[in-house]
Amino acid sequence: MHDRDWSPLEITPQSAGAPATSEGLVGHLDGLADRLAELLTREKALVFRGFGVAPGELDPVLDRLLPRRLAYVNGNSPRTKVGSNVYTSTEYPAEFTISMHNELSYAASWPTRLAFYCETAAETGGATPVVDAALWLESLDPEIREAYRAGVRYTQNLHAGAGLGKSWQDTFETDDRGLVDAYLKEAGSDWEWRADGSLYVSTLRPSTTTHPVTGTEVWFNQSDQWHPAALGDDTAKALAQIMPVRELPQYVTFADGTPIPDEYVLQVRDRGLEHAVDVDWRQGDVLLIDNLLVAHGRRPFTGKRRVLVAMTD
Repeated sequence: MHDRDWSPLEITPQSAGAPATSEGLVGHLDGLADRLAELLTREKALVFRGFGVAPGELDPVLDRLLPRRLAYVNGNSPRTKVGSNVYTSTEYPAEFTISMHNELSYAASWPTRLAFYCETAAETGGATPVVDAALWLESLDPEIREAYRAGVRYTQNLHAGAGLGKSWQDTFETDDRGLVDAYLKEAGSDWEWRADGSLYVSTLRPSTTTHPVTGTEVWFNQSDQWHPAALGDDTAKALAQIMPVRELPQYVTFADGTPIPDEYVLQVRDRGLEHAVDVDWRQGDVLLIDNLLVAHGRRPFTGKRRVLVAMTD
């Protein structure tokens, strides 16, 4: 059984014995360099709070937390690049909850760590919930765990510049078909370029994975976010009237192509949120998570909120 009282470790200037400045945080991270990976694996998530990191002071902090910052390639959510492989967090409307997920768990490779930075805290709400991914797996009914055992198949319909959802150019951050072909071949995907210039992609992925250090099995897929049942009844019905589910910008089935029952999808989504712990943002906070051991999401909010994210392999 996994600890249901888990929460991220909060590190402050007082606990770190460091000045309450971004330089103080950088110095503390330099001192942690040899132990940071071990600390993160043990604690799963770290919140650096009270160091007053300003936007112009973020790069030195990220350089120490994320040795090789990755581009957000094959991402399925709307976000804006704002710096050297630094992005806005998912730009969904403020009134919606973003359900729990491990970043790029549907891709052939994924980041091992994510760092979030609060540039502007919301007026109300806007927490980033985090959940122990092993606890999430354990919380699911046995029949659901068994049904997912063979994995899931993700499909994408990516337009060429005009249409519903994201274009393939935005998704892969290129307009070179050859580079996309090479990426998809390496990813083990099946794909088809269509006459109108759009791209169809089908990819088989496992539903769980094992952490390389701890050996812990964790829930590791985004089936609930790719399934129309999780969009809400009205949205799902409206989309179903417009097009078949397999023509949606993104869709997911079990590995053999059979539909995933709506009630399975909703249990996965709801159990993840039920066991999540909220990180309530304060301006200047930095959150570091192990992307396999911890899934994350977003609570609804009011007012302006700007949280940036970067990742490393």
